[in-house]
Amino acid sequence: MSDSIVDRLRNIDTCAVSDALDAFELKGTVMGLGTISVLKRIAGRVQTVKLGKASPDISKKHLCSSAVDAANPGDIIVVENHETEIAAGWGGILSKAAAAKGLSGTIVDGPARDADESADVDYPVFARAATPFTARGRIAEHDWNIEITVGGVTVNPGDLVLADGSGVVFVPHDREIEILKKAEEIQAKEAAMAAAVQDGKPVSDVMGGDYENMLASK
Repeated sequence: MSDSIVDRLRNIDTCAVSDALDAFELKGTVMGLGTISVLKRIAGRVQTVKLGKASPDISKKHLCSSAVDAANPGDIIVVENHETEIAAGWGGILSKAAAAKGLSGTIVDGPARDADESADVDYPVFARAATPFTARGRIAEHDWNIEITVGGVTVNPGDLVLADGSGVVFVPHDREIEILKKAEEIQAKEAAMAAAVQDGKPVSDVMGGDYENMLASK
C-alpha cells in the first residue's frame, strides 16, 4: 500500500527539507553521509539497527538481517555504527536481500562494504565511507527497531528519511505533516526564483530579499 507522505517527500530535495527543519528549529540534517553505490534520491520510513562491540554475550545472528526481514517494501534501513571506523555495518548480501524485497535503500552512520555488489543490483547505500573490512569479530548487532542516533540526530522507527546527492535528512513522525508542508512551500518558492532567473531577472535581485525571507513565515 502506497504511503502518500513518502510519495510527497520523494518529490522534494534534502535542501528544502533541511530549510523546513531550520524553520521549526528542529534537528534532522546529517552531514558526511554519501552514496557508496548508486546515486538516486531515496525516501521512506525508517527501520533501525543499533550496532556495537562484538562479544560472546551478543547474538550470533547476522547484523541487520532481522530488520531486513521485518521491513516493508519502500522502507529504509538506518544503521547506527559508532563502535568502529573500519568495520562494515552493511554488505553485499544484505543489499541483494533488501533489493529483492523492494526496500528503498540503506543509510549507515559508519562504514559499509561491497559497494560494487550493491551497485550491481541498483541498491542505494549511503555511509560515512566504503571499507573492505568485515564486521566479523569487530562489531555485532545489539538491537533493532529501537531509538538510535545518526550524526547527532535522534532517529526512531517509523520516522521519515530522505537522502540524495546533498546529504541526509530525518523527519520525526510526529511533526512530518507540518515539516513536509513547509518544505513544499520552500520548494515552490525556489522554483519561482529559478524561473525568474531563467527569464532574465538579475540573480542579485532574486537572491536578495526573496531568498532571505524564504523561511520567515511559519
